Amino acid sequence: MMDDLRLFLQQLRVICVKEIMAIWNDPATRRIVVVPVIILGFLFGYAANYNLEDAPYVAVDESRSYDSSRLLSRFDGTGLFHRVATLQNPDEMGTIITRGDAVMAVFIPADFQRKLDGGEKADIQIITDGRNTMTAGLSSAYAAHIVGQFNLERAGRESPVTIESRTWFNPNQITRWFFLPGIIGLLSFAQVFLLAGLSVAREREEGTFEQLLVAPVSPVVILVGKAVPPMIVGFIQCTILLCISYFWFNVPFAGSLVTFYTALFFYLLSSTGCGLIVSSISKNMQQVLVYVIVFMIPMALLSGIITPVRNMPPFLQLVTYADPLRFALELIRRIYLEGLTFGELAWNFVPLAVISLVTLTIAGYLFRHHMN
Repeated sequence: MMDDLRLFLQQLRVICVKEIMAIWNDPATRRIVVVPVIILGFLFGYAANYNLEDAPYVAVDESRSYDSSRLLSRFDGTGLFHRVATLQNPDEMGTIITRGDAVMAVFIPADFQRKLDGGEKADIQIITDGRNTMTAGLSSAYAAHIVGQFNLERAGRESPVTIESRTWFNPNQITRWFFLPGIIGLLSFAQVFLLAGLSVAREREEGTFEQLLVAPVSPVVILVGKAVPPMIVGFIQCTILLCISYFWFNVPFAGSLVTFYTALFFYLLSSTGCGLIVSSISKNMQQVLVYVIVFMIPMALLSGIITPVRNMPPFLQLVTYADPLRFALELIRRIYLEGLTFGELAWNFVPLAVISLVTLTIAGYLFRHHMN
């Protein structure tokens, strides 16, 4: 028994070293492993931002009154809106928004002050650029809040109901706190999927697959040997992204590293299984790249990294149960931001374990089929 185990480990070590050297000796693969992860980590950290921080707007003040000036000064004093133009003709608002010079326009009619003084309802018009629904929605919400505060101040009273809002796990609602933990999962999945997919296809292109078939090793040893190096690369990439997120962007890590890397193990195992399935059915590396692109785009969209899964149609929500990226992102975010322990998340590991078992079983069957 011990001799069989010792032989298995020796053969596994040889296959793993061979795969690692194949990755390391290929300059293109070596660059793919390290450079994109660092670049995309910083890119998403700086560029992915759903917070409204700078909203240019234009104003048309036909009233030119004391209250209209006070209302516009409230917009200017928020630090979020800055006025790029004060127009005389309302027809120019559409032109400026269409050009993209402003995301919002405020129109105050000529009878604004008269209606306020007479106790009547005074309407103003807010126009937003709907081509960017996120910015349009946030701009409208902030504008409604500003107008509401203006009404209370003019009435000389405070609101009878006040909201004291607290946001757990992300107090300042910083977008990168949401995105960066998700990017740890997304980028590592793409790289591991690709490396595992290229492992067998590369052997076929280089003409060494036949030598592998006649080698005195079992298909299980070869399959495990093909799976371990991509997982090692995945752990390294996740660690790099974790360091960028924590040390550079100051996203606090609230959980346990043991629980975090346990989640990564099951996740990378399922990613490797998907890659080995693709590798087993591909005849060359070009086919692998096509399969990776075809599968990665829907898997990323269905993972919940952009829109919540619960907002998707019911039939798509069922499809997401086959997506390891969905469960991985949920685990990583809950460990990273909420600080939940393994005991609290035990059932969340089950879907990833099941997907790993299924994908590796299919990959093993396909691999043995090709060897036979």
